[in-house]
Amino acid sequence: MHNLGVRAHDFGQLPIDTLAATIAAKGLTSIQLALAKALADVPSPTGGFSPGLARHVRKSFDRHGVSIAVLGCYFNPLDPDKTRLDEMTRRFKEHLRFAREFGCSVVATETGSRNADWSYHPDNASDSALTEVIDKVGELVDEAKRFGVFVCIEGVASHVVSTPARMKRVLDAISSSNLQVLFDAVNLLNAANHERQVEIIDEAWALYGDRIQIIHAKDYVVQNGSLKPAVIGEGRMDFAAQFKHLHARKSHLDVLLEDTQPATIETSIRNIRTLFAQANPEKPGR
Repeated sequence: MHNLGVRAHDFGQLPIDTLAATIAAKGLTSIQLALAKALADVPSPTGGFSPGLARHVRKSFDRHGVSIAVLGCYFNPLDPDKTRLDEMTRRFKEHLRFAREFGCSVVATETGSRNADWSYHPDNASDSALTEVIDKVGELVDEAKRFGVFVCIEGVASHVVSTPARMKRVLDAISSSNLQVLFDAVNLLNAANHERQVEIIDEAWALYGDRIQIIHAKDYVVQNGSLKPAVIGEGRMDFAAQFKHLHARKSHLDVLLEDTQPATIETSIRNIRTLFAQANPEKPGR
């Protein structure tokens, strides 16, 4: 399986060389890096980025054969705290300006909620909320254009971009190749729709498969009416529904494990590699 990686901070906040060595020891080759969450010994305050900082981080991971597939700079585009929203907008733009120095071309976020804590708000499904997200994402994309990099947005069932159809509306409204998608199929599911997961995955790939640049991989079970994390391959996620599209269209995408636990990550890695191989429509020796 090509380009299998992980969210770096799922291993905790560690010194950079320890973190890189730990990830590489699992046979993983790429990461989603949220600097402040993952690196214990590399301060990264807003306004503190520089080419030297970015090169130091990149080289530290390079030494262990780990590439930075995406910089995570998640913030709520509808945050009612305008001071915090302005600060996080500046931080995201700073990530965009220095992304290539990190050896990366993608900076990602989700699309947020009317609630400051990202929880579900009934107005998240409104056209007005979607328009506000489009305006903010468009502002970020304008910055990305200046530096030849990409903004990736991730849909979540309880957020403003909650379905493949709403994601397509954002992509159509901004209409820039500097806007791409980080696709997490489980994030689009809930207790009401998870049994339609194959339909939802196929719809996403049909509407914007050419714009999907990063995959989050995780599994789930249903407990007490809500989705809970599970070890990959031991839950209800239909990985074949996802991987058939990767094999057919984008077999070298970075697939990043999410919600991993140290005690079970090796099982998840083994299972996802097996599931990826099983989904290959090509017959052995063909």
